Amino acid sequence: MPRIVCHFSCGAASAVATKLALSEFTGADVVACYAETGSEDADNIRFLHDCEEWFSLTVTRLKNPKFSDTWDVWETRKYIAGISGAPCTGELKITPQLAFQRPDDIHVFGYTSDSNDMRRAEAFRENWPDLQIRTPLIERGINKAACLAMILSAGIAPPRTYALGFPNANCIPCCKAQSPDYWALVRREYPIQFNRMDALSRKLGAKLARVKGERVFVGDIPENWPVTEAIAPECDFLCQMAEQDMTTNDA
Repeated sequence: MPRIVCHFSCGAASAVATKLALSEFTGADVVACYAETGSEDADNIRFLHDCEEWFSLTVTRLKNPKFSDTWDVWETRKYIAGISGAPCTGELKITPQLAFQRPDDIHVFGYTSDSNDMRRAEAFRENWPDLQIRTPLIERGINKAACLAMILSAGIAPPRTYALGFPNANCIPCCKAQSPDYWALVRREYPIQFNRMDALSRKLGAKLARVKGERVFVGDIPENWPVTEAIAPECDFLCQMAEQDMTTNDA
């Protein structure tokens, strides 16, 4: 029987997707794995441990021993992000995940029913056609706001990056972000990482942000630029149905 591999990212959506998979595949060999990058907010690990209690499952933490964090990758490769993607994703996420997975695994991902996520899920399927993929949140019509509400309903505080205004619990900073709103938020909440990225990106000639259609260095974003706002948790009817299924199966 194939393993059910839940790709847990320390975000609200992947946590709910993992919980739904555990409820659906009762009695199966279900594992949850987390590819650590070394550049996440420290509160992510608190959230991971809270979710382990919720799952009644230990999360397997994957790490590429060649690199300590995203900065190590960027500085070693002398490349941050661009048309060929971001090397940190390949080295810190894809490489350890490929080493962990088996050919017959069924992979569960936390793509939500939000339009951007649905496009990302479609692209992922096209890029990895040989993988058996499940996207329980899309299947159930559950968006990111609902995932946050479900996490709170379970008595778990989401990673603190959500309350700060970030849309996820990714690395700080995420080099693939182009929105000046995102980078303005990084500058406000994580000034050390922001200044380090501004210096490194100038050294490597990487204009990561896009302002009015033009690429700019993150440090050139105006000081008064608006920041992203926190997602408001909201549990609709589909969310309530999913919560009921999880509660029923837990019982």
